[in-house]
Amino acid sequence: MSAPQDGVGGRVIRVVGVIVFLVLALAFYFALLGRIAIDLLGTGKPAAIGIGVGVLILPIIGLWVVVSSIRAALSHQRLARRMHDEGLELDASELPRRPSGRIEKPAADVLFERVKQEWEADPDNWRTNYRVARAYDYAGDRSRAREIMRRAVDLERAERQGG
Repeated sequence: MSAPQDGVGGRVIRVVGVIVFLVLALAFYFALLGRIAIDLLGTGKPAAIGIGVGVLILPIIGLWVVVSSIRAALSHQRLARRMHDEGLELDASELPRRPSGRIEKPAADVLFERVKQEWEADPDNWRTNYRVARAYDYAGDRSRAREIMRRAVDLERAERQGG
């Protein structure tokens, strides 16, 4: 009998397990939708064909969303690992938190302003983009965090590819 998983490693395994389960459930759902769509297309009736085309589009869009989300998550994880290895992670461990665990807004705003100055001094560096994306996230601005994180991923990819 193996020892129970605890700490960060155990949490990571649980999260990965949930993600795998959800992806498999979505794959089953997409396959089911695809089968229904093909059955509707096979009837030869105009209304059923129209509905079949609509139903066929759903798993295609769903597959695109799942694949792009997983690719983004893996890219963000690669950047996080590099930032950790380089000792450049954004340390928010000492900031005051709400009972929910979120950083209190005034503290997040102060952190953001500090990191924004670093980013403004070097906006084409993936590391400063990564740090400002994390600061946006801590400050609650998810859309800007995603936008800047995509830029950080692109800049890091260009650096790895030597250009």
